[in-house]
Amino acid sequence: MDENKLTSEFLSLVQVDNYDNIYSQDIKEGKYFGMPLPAIIEAEKQLKGDVDSNIAYFSMEYGLASSFYNKFITSRAIDPKNKSQEQDVFSNYRLADYFFGIRTEDLIDLPIYSGGLGVLAGDTVKTMADYKLPAVAIGMLWNTGYFRQRFWFKYGQMPEQMHWDPATYPGLIPLKNRVTISLGSEDIYLRLWKYYVYSYRQDYAVPLILLDSRSELNTEKNRHLTDQLYKSDTPWSKIMQRAILGMGGVRALKELGYNINTFHLNEGHAVFAFIEKARGLSSEEIKELKRHFVYTCHTPVEAGHDRFFAGDLNSVIKQEDFGLMYQFGKEREGLVNLTLLSMNVSSAINAVSLSHQKVMHAQFPEYKRVIKYVTNGVHAPTWISQKVMAVLEKFSPVFGDVKANPMVLKKAEDLKVDPEFRSGLWQAHQDNKQELCAFLNKWGLSKDVFTICWARRVAAYKRPSMLLQDINKLIELAKKYGPIQVIFAGKAHPKDNLGFTYINEMLDKVDGLSQVYDILKIIMLENYDIALAKMLVSGVDVWLNNPLPPFEASGTSGMKAILNGVLQLSTLDGWVFEAADKNMGRIFGYRNEERTVGDEHDLRIPDDARQLYAALEEMIGLYYKTNNKGKIDFSSSWIDMMADCLAAGAHFNTYRMLDEYKKIIWNIS
Repeated sequence: MDENKLTSEFLSLVQVDNYDNIYSQDIKEGKYFGMPLPAIIEAEKQLKGDVDSNIAYFSMEYGLASSFYNKFITSRAIDPKNKSQEQDVFSNYRLADYFFGIRTEDLIDLPIYSGGLGVLAGDTVKTMADYKLPAVAIGMLWNTGYFRQRFWFKYGQMPEQMHWDPATYPGLIPLKNRVTISLGSEDIYLRLWKYYVYSYRQDYAVPLILLDSRSELNTEKNRHLTDQLYKSDTPWSKIMQRAILGMGGVRALKELGYNINTFHLNEGHAVFAFIEKARGLSSEEIKELKRHFVYTCHTPVEAGHDRFFAGDLNSVIKQEDFGLMYQFGKEREGLVNLTLLSMNVSSAINAVSLSHQKVMHAQFPEYKRVIKYVTNGVHAPTWISQKVMAVLEKFSPVFGDVKANPMVLKKAEDLKVDPEFRSGLWQAHQDNKQELCAFLNKWGLSKDVFTICWARRVAAYKRPSMLLQDINKLIELAKKYGPIQVIFAGKAHPKDNLGFTYINEMLDKVDGLSQVYDILKIIMLENYDIALAKMLVSGVDVWLNNPLPPFEASGTSGMKAILNGVLQLSTLDGWVFEAADKNMGRIFGYRNEERTVGDEHDLRIPDDARQLYAALEEMIGLYYKTNNKGKIDFSSSWIDMMADCLAAGAHFNTYRMLDEYKKIIWNIS
């Protein structure tokens, strides 16, 4: 088709605001910010057509790796706020911390996520695009993102407001379309933005609709409702954000002419979507409506289940809407639980791992028969490093196309006996590790030194400071076997005072170790994001994961690491429960009794720390037998485990995950 006709067809399907004055330079000649325009046209037509398998996927956050994966290009100047900013490093090498920081001029990831839930949602939507599913994603345009993290010695984490510019972010476009949600005492007016998530082949694209309350029609207070992700100053702000996502999302789908058969609630944040659809329906019609809703729960932690008092809900929403919420979500007199509400209005419910399903069965025994599980996964084309992918492509007669079918990674088991594969995998890892060392070159890291990383959200049940419980033991191990490099990264929620305490404790301990920097380097990195995660999950030797079982519903950071042959040191929780026999490293620590939830406040740190150090000693000893100052023993069982990590990635990926969603949850072929 003529390129100008392609552009005209796109504009007939998508009402771009201010196209002529601003966006015409980036959407023209058959291209959308450098990507093929036909991919979008095909997706838009499917969603607007009469397809009975169309899916709307609702999530409060999306981490898309947009800074490096399918990166859009633009002819316009990008606001400097949309590029990475300088950040400090906190380590036990004070001189480097004082004189140097880390600064890049790279594009930031679209800042509409906080952590693992968002990255999982992003990986899911990317895989939907790879599968060419007729799907649309619904989210929020967070005008100040989550927050910027600063470490201040003696104060721990100091949150700072983030600033970015949606108008100059490549690939993000405003729409002329507007929607209104009607609440108890006022209406909220929402602008709509659109971002397209392309397949890895760039031959299909899933639209992501983002809701924005910064409308001139709103009151000043309401314009800031979509400023910060998970802003929880008051119950009012939490309820309003959830109402915007659910009710606003349903209104947006209708406004854009999308015909949806399945509404997928990724966590209970979006359950107001059901309330919007159910308003005014009869009992029989509501029963039919439930057939079109499905729900994924991501947390066994009490704080993860949204609960609202009746008075708080009544102050925001209409009486009719509250009646529906109370009917389906009442936990006890005067209290609505959004998890219960989500389960009661959905035809299919899933936990995000086998371990999590067992916990949900204990938490909600009356739902035991209907709670299935679909273990989370990660998007292989995003997370496999270029160096490791090059090795897999070199052995394509064995693997075939890993991007198209990551399940073939299972064949890495067969290549463990191949000397060329073993040496290639090791060298790819060392190349990745050298890139990480170069990134932190001022801190003197070496690719031939044992390197371990803990990086994820800082929360009590994740026990972030466990590795530092006995500093003398770490020093002893470094003296006995060889130097150790430790990297930490992660944010605590701004309202999580206990998370702040952990960060402060860790900073305090690190600060007291300047005298042993030659044998024990400990580095804490600010503003853990997806680009940094990609570098860490491919560039360290061991990925440390030590949550208190059974409170990690799934966890996906370790899945990203195994796709790069990085060994695991983990408690038996989340996805690791299903991978205990995969020879991926070492498992240690407390094991929760099945069919019980346990006590998330009894962290069991002293006992588990002792087991952690014992397992760590085994791994450090084996590492230095494998890599003796750059002289490599390619017959080492360490390299066996690297290959077994890759093989395990055949299961823990979003392609297998979506295959199961289609069969178990969405009921589509």
